[in-house]
Amino acid sequence: MSKIGIIAGGGSLPLFIGKNLLKNNYPVCFFYIKNFADPKLYVNYECNEIELTSLTKILDSLKKNKISQIVMAGKIVRPSIKDIKFDFNTIKIIKEFFLESKGDDDILKFISKLFLNKGFPLFDWKNVCKDLFTNKDHLTSKRPSKYANQNKEKGLDIFKIIGKADIGQSIIIQNQLILGIEGIEGTDELIKRCNQYKKIGDKGILLKLSKSKQHNFLDLPTIGFETVKNIKNYNYEGLFIEKNHCIIIEKEVVIDFCNNNDLFLSTIEKID
Repeated sequence: MSKIGIIAGGGSLPLFIGKNLLKNNYPVCFFYIKNFADPKLYVNYECNEIELTSLTKILDSLKKNKISQIVMAGKIVRPSIKDIKFDFNTIKIIKEFFLESKGDDDILKFISKLFLNKGFPLFDWKNVCKDLFTNKDHLTSKRPSKYANQNKEKGLDIFKIIGKADIGQSIIIQNQLILGIEGIEGTDELIKRCNQYKKIGDKGILLKLSKSKQHNFLDLPTIGFETVKNIKNYNYEGLFIEKNHCIIIEKEVVIDFCNNNDLFLSTIEKID
């Protein structure tokens, strides 16, 4: 069976994917990224530390560990060109693709193609980790109100526009007005930021979807316990996520928290 190398950024998603692969008898090695991933998460697993400063060293580490396919998961901040050491391979990358002039989706697609050309194709881990997603219409006992559904429809109209612009995966809507669109700060900070703009009316919702033409298993929308905890703390009604395409980390914990705190968690099918 192919040995899978998981290039791990911050957060717990790389570990969740790796555990699912190991449970399905795939040999796995984690390559956690220095200054982004927490090394303590990987001490009980086969692992190596890598840096986003030299492509040559990353490729050498993959070859040394006999990796056949790779997974890229977890949070990283896009590196500036001035932070990259200019070995031969990275000079070629900069020449072909100016990092700071492209959107995140373009960068990820370019990087995946680069690894493929170097002999490390991406592994389609979604088929092995189906329990991270959901195909249910409603995951909680609470259902969205008519106001939540009206906000959802407004958000979907806006998302058809911003989804093509590679901006973000989340929108906050209240009273059928867009309070905020996710930027570089991420979903949790968006939830906090938009609280100051709320007016008298409905509680507001979070809508989280993949971007238009987003890669099938790169940078997928993700929620976890912190997301729903912030939804509760800032008094939103609940959230809609994309059916079969949004990762739910610690799904049972998330659902239990929502049920115990009068929040809805429902899914929608996105139409570009």
